[in-house]
Amino acid sequence: FLVLLYAYSGEEDLLVGVPIANRTYSEIEGLIGFFLNTLVLRVPLAGDLGFRGLLARVREAANGAYAHQDLPLEAVLQTVQPDRGLGHAPPFSVMFQVQNLPDPQLEFAGLTLRASRADLRSQLETEIFDFCLVLEPGEEGIAAWMSYNARLFEAATIERLLAHYETLLAGAAAAPDLRLDELPLASPEERAEVLAWGTSGSAPSPDGLPVHLAFARQAAATPEAVAVMSGEGAETLSYGELDARANRLARHLRSLGVGPEVRVALCLERSPAMIVGLLAILKAGGAYVPLDPAYPQERLDYLLGDTAAPVLVTEARLLAGFGEAALSRVRAVRLDADRDAIAAHPTGAPEDRAGAEGLAYVIYTSGSTGRPKGVMVRHGSLAAFTAAARAEYALGPADRVLQFASISFDASVEEIYPCLTAGGALVLRGDGMLRSSADFLAACRERGITLLDLPTAYWHGLAADLEAGESWPPSVDRVILGGERVLPERVAAWGRQVGPRVRLWNTYGPTEGTVVATLVDLASLPGALDGLREAPMGRPVAGTRAYVLDARLEPAAVGVPGELCLGGAGVARGYLGRPDLTAERFLPDPFAGREGARLYRTGDLVRWLPSGLLEFLGRTDRQVKVRGFRVELGEIEAALAEHPAVREVAVLAREDQPGDRRLVAYVAPHPEREPAAGELRAFLKERLPEHMMPAAFVALAALPLNASGKIDRRALPAPDAARPALAAAYVAPETPAEEGVAAIWREVLGIERVGVHDDFFELGGNSLLLPQVMQRLQRDFDVEVPLRSLAEETTVAGLALTVEELLIEQIRRELALVGEDGVAEPA
Repeated sequence: FLVLLYAYSGEEDLLVGVPIANRTYSEIEGLIGFFLNTLVLRVPLAGDLGFRGLLARVREAANGAYAHQDLPLEAVLQTVQPDRGLGHAPPFSVMFQVQNLPDPQLEFAGLTLRASRADLRSQLETEIFDFCLVLEPGEEGIAAWMSYNARLFEAATIERLLAHYETLLAGAAAAPDLRLDELPLASPEERAEVLAWGTSGSAPSPDGLPVHLAFARQAAATPEAVAVMSGEGAETLSYGELDARANRLARHLRSLGVGPEVRVALCLERSPAMIVGLLAILKAGGAYVPLDPAYPQERLDYLLGDTAAPVLVTEARLLAGFGEAALSRVRAVRLDADRDAIAAHPTGAPEDRAGAEGLAYVIYTSGSTGRPKGVMVRHGSLAAFTAAARAEYALGPADRVLQFASISFDASVEEIYPCLTAGGALVLRGDGMLRSSADFLAACRERGITLLDLPTAYWHGLAADLEAGESWPPSVDRVILGGERVLPERVAAWGRQVGPRVRLWNTYGPTEGTVVATLVDLASLPGALDGLREAPMGRPVAGTRAYVLDARLEPAAVGVPGELCLGGAGVARGYLGRPDLTAERFLPDPFAGREGARLYRTGDLVRWLPSGLLEFLGRTDRQVKVRGFRVELGEIEAALAEHPAVREVAVLAREDQPGDRRLVAYVAPHPEREPAAGELRAFLKERLPEHMMPAAFVALAALPLNASGKIDRRALPAPDAARPALAAAYVAPETPAEEGVAAIWREVLGIERVGVHDDFFELGGNSLLLPQVMQRLQRDFDVEVPLRSLAEETTVAGLALTVEELLIEQIRRELALVGEDGVAEPA
């Protein structure tokens, strides 16, 4: 029974209630018949423990409990004083009973159950316990039944639990020396079933053409159709124009030695030129390495050096973001300054040199060792995913797809290539779209967007604003979500406002699995989400195999947690320059039936639902998703540990409010100097991108430790709502504008006190919160503050001054008089 609980929960410290016959206590109380006292057995399951070893530990724990069986459990509880939640039995929630006594009486926490054997079952079906397993020895063997809390469990779940218990008993009896995590739970029939679920998407994609060739084919078929347009519509490229410009740049890159397996760094802001650069590198046969111009110089220099790219495609003004030493090692191709040299090349496509096994791109993800790691994706993987996405999302020439994500993240792959190989128009997101949900939805309506690919965190806010009265653009009939868990209550709210006509995909996929590995249309599961913690991850996409494996890398039973491992066409080649890490995470695939097939160990803890859908449970390591970004907490800790005043550090991703996950850094400083939060933030800003910045810094004299001497992360306190220690002293707001801006910041950031010189980002703000500030400024001041101004004026005083200037300008316009000559004059 302990092994069963361990397999389902992953907990190594379990408490189980066990009723025991206690004649001595019955005689003292003068009760007639047997009296069942309840003992609490606590058996540690940690270590490399086999079933025989567990038997010894249970025997030792039971004998120790039996030695004190005269002591009523109620007396123990009065001494220990556990937290007694309503409807929950302290200090345990499950029971194990061997029922071999006539007319038993069970006392628990002051409650006496007197029952005959016949009706004890109904009396045990109480909300006091989650469930109770009862074994009844008889002439033909042992019968087992289970009472359970029907508010927590369905009957099918309990039936499956008992079936796993029976399989486990047989496995332990046959091989008692096996380790606990090696004991079987799934029957052969169930094993075959979950393997079939995992290979449902393994059919080959219908088109294996590399994406740049598939794009060229589409450009030849529809050269006049719109391929790319900027967010404001100021610049538009047709398929023919985009193909010609990409071919010219590809030939220029070829002249610089770019070809198969040559990595080319690409550092451009979102623009049609960025799309030209991506296609040109692929057409030249190279592999692109996207670098976000917003990254700090230290990170850009590291990525440029680590990738060893001989060529950097960028613009002249963006070179200032790199250090001289980093630039000295590459040949910079400036799309603006080198325009004439590029235009001198012919517009015909260069000879294709890309093979299915060739490198298509390298995207860097956060690394647990303190430095990012580059994931190498093949042309074959990119082509297979593009064809699968094109079919799944039903993309065609009539579609307009919003390009939302940074190309430094592989969500951009899902937006760009399926659209451009299907003949649709790619609409690049403009900064103005993020001012508010109203502006975003209005822009989608004006540009006729048909498909949106959004970070889950952004969609959560959008769904909330729809309930508040915003209207959905009628052209958008498909929405793709990804990056974080989807809250079922937001899906329900979405359904009430939008209805089933808009398909809503929840997608999951690590960069190592080429963008998306599993998906499900949530619009088709309205009732199936009831009672779930989060929306399911779905089933494998075409070309992908998904397995939930236990510690032996054997298929886990339905409902039992295991690590998600991915196989199929989407598995990446590995990590750039990291053979050790590649060998650790990429393993031979024992289920593929062909030599050379590999599995990627995702580190994600999942389980199969009875419906055949996957459910996300957590991580086996310390990787988290925050605002749609994949973050290794160890990388932030390693960067903070370099600060000379930091003695100990721990970083957590906390979700104290549902749907609002934030990074919190806990710092134990050296006694002689305690750095302010602003100092630590400034230190990290030079090393890490904005999405890895902690929202709060909590100073502690020492970090709490557990019994083994490791940091007890569960004991780290939630950050309070007080103003953090900043470099700037607190100065109270004075003017009405300062008071109003400070009130907005308090509301958005959840901080009790905001000073006039406080910095928005030092208080824990981030770029995703700026649209909320913009909306509230519009609400409170009736003035529209540009998003760029919010990013530049980061103090209350600076933003209040901007608000005052805009208000004055607005009043001047309203009071302006127009003379007979049509010239405006001040009133």
